[in-house]
Amino acid sequence: MNALKVEMFEGLCTTRAIRRYLPDPIPAEHLAKILFAATRAPSGANRQPVRFVVLRGGDAGRPAREVLGRAFRVAWAAKRNSDSFYRSDGSDPDSPRTRQARTIQHYVDHLEDVPVIVLLCARLRDGTMSFLDGASVYPAGQNLLLAARALGYGGVFSVWHLLAVDELKAAAGIPDDVTVAGVVTLGKPAGRHGPVRRVALADVVYDETWEQPAEWAADPPGTRLTRPGPAAPVRPRPPSGGAE
Repeated sequence: MNALKVEMFEGLCTTRAIRRYLPDPIPAEHLAKILFAATRAPSGANRQPVRFVVLRGGDAGRPAREVLGRAFRVAWAAKRNSDSFYRSDGSDPDSPRTRQARTIQHYVDHLEDVPVIVLLCARLRDGTMSFLDGASVYPAGQNLLLAARALGYGGVFSVWHLLAVDELKAAAGIPDDVTVAGVVTLGKPAGRHGPVRRVALADVVYDETWEQPAEWAADPPGTRLTRPGPAAPVRPRPPSGGAE
């Protein structure tokens, strides 16, 4: 593991979502290191349910890429409208939010050509995934992104595949008792990594009880902050009882 270039704390604080990639392929030996790190993530009772389907650009993986491309474009169109990424009056075209929208649009338009796409799968006991199961699955996705960052790559985690998950599983030959928990795209960044900007630490860390200020929770000097994005739209809950 001597090839790792980034000090750990720096990697944690600078690994940002990368959606623009150079066309360079990721060498197999680097992919092996990235996936090795992913398998070292925490796993409840050491059950190790995570499986990885790696789409590297070969013909066999093309149908799954096409399914993902269609699903991601539909998901982004809905999110772009629901979260008002573009102002109706067209003002401030260079605002951070508008620039982010352009980046995501480019991302979904070129999804099929991303150098590497990893389907983060989970073989679970009853074929369905619960909140508790996620604790043994999603840390692997974060480890994967951090390892990619250390080796000079970047990526982003998404669940937009859920719009076409059955079609995706059929295209990739994934059995019914396996859940596709997420999709990670990877490549050599066309831009660069962080530092990542978030809200102030004092706004999200409480001392002993809810909303009790934590005087010790201070951001490091020079930290750049940002406001949170819009709240997710409220979706109606399904009926909890029988027919009315």
